[in-house]
Formats: sequence, structure tokens, C-alpha cells
Amino acid sequence: MRKKIKQGQKVEVSFSPRERVLVLEHTFTGPELTTALRRAQLESGQYVVRYTLDDLDELLGFVAAEANHSTDKKLRKELDALYARVRLEMESYDDGLWQQAF
Repeated sequence: MRKKIKQGQKVEVSFSPRERVLVLEHTFTGPELTTALRRAQLESGQYVVRYTLDDLDELLGFVAAEANHSTDKKLRKELDALYARVRLEMESYDDGLWQQAF
């Protein structure tokens, strides 16, 4: 069951210190997405950032692109794991624009 949210509403997403480094240093994600992650404070071992579902979708695109082009197997595995976790979190919300694949 997805949590209903308003279109454009921001949701909290947590990043481990390593996941934060992966996004900031290993992807070409632009400042409109990385500024919040750079400014996030470490709380209980996690960086908590608020993103819209569109922002998360865009962020996932950068993570996937980097994973697909990485020649470093360890880095690819970490990026794939980050992608899978954030995607699962993103899909736990429904802003009314969710499209089921058919």
C-alpha cells in the first residue's frame, strides 16, 4: 500500500554517509538535487533529505547512468544497491501520477 501524498510534496529520504559520497562524488547529479544533500546534517548516522518524487526519479536516473557506465565493479555494486533502495522508498509513495506498467 502506497502512502498518498500531494503532487509536488516532499518526502524524507535517508542516505548513509557512503551513499551521500556516491551521489556527490560519483554521479553527474546537478546542484538542484545535490545542494540539499550537501547541506544535510548527519543525524543518527544518516543524512535526511526532503525530495519530491520527481526529484527522486531524476536522482535515480543519474545513479543508474553512473552504475551502467562504471568499470569499477565495487562502485557499480554500491550504486546498484543505492538505486534499488531509493527506488523502493520512492515507490512507497503515490502522488496521484503513479502509472502502473501494463
